[in-house]
Amino acid sequence: MSSTDDHAVPADTTSAAAPRATAASQQVDSELAWTPRVRDEGRKLRVGPRALVFKPSRLTIFAMLVAVVGSTPLVFSLLWFWVVLVLPVAAIAWILRVRTTVDPETLSVRSAFSSRTVDWDDVRGLRIGSRSRVSAVLGEDDDLVLPAVHARDLPALSVASGGRFADPAAVSEPEDPAEGH
Repeated sequence: MSSTDDHAVPADTTSAAAPRATAASQQVDSELAWTPRVRDEGRKLRVGPRALVFKPSRLTIFAMLVAVVGSTPLVFSLLWFWVVLVLPVAAIAWILRVRTTVDPETLSVRSAFSSRTVDWDDVRGLRIGSRSRVSAVLGEDDDLVLPAVHARDLPALSVASGGRFADPAAVSEPEDPAEGH
């Protein structure tokens, strides 16, 4: 679903931050965080805010390859049926190309034929469309579709954006009616 894009720096092995580092590895903020992959490669720490990348599932590539293998007998039996192979190849290219990258300062969208980066200050809000697709509202009639981002990804999007918008899944503390008396 997503990956992080950040920099690794060597850590001091005598640091007192090592015991609490495993709890911090779940956060997407500017604290130091241990990761199992990096810990085994020389005790390195990640520093700074990280970008969160939303990509389509790579499992779809397997489905497209099955479609290519399944249509192979038809390709050899009919003269123009090879054109059917263009559809899975185009779908694989789309899966590998599109993504949405979110960091605390910018929102970057890469579609099949273009890419666009906007500052979070230019985003007025988020819109949930059909099939729980998410779009960034930039102006009155200007929406930026966020590929591979769905409504279920809004909590992660809220954290990765540095809290630019409220997490819709966050549960607020209900008021106790007995306290008012």
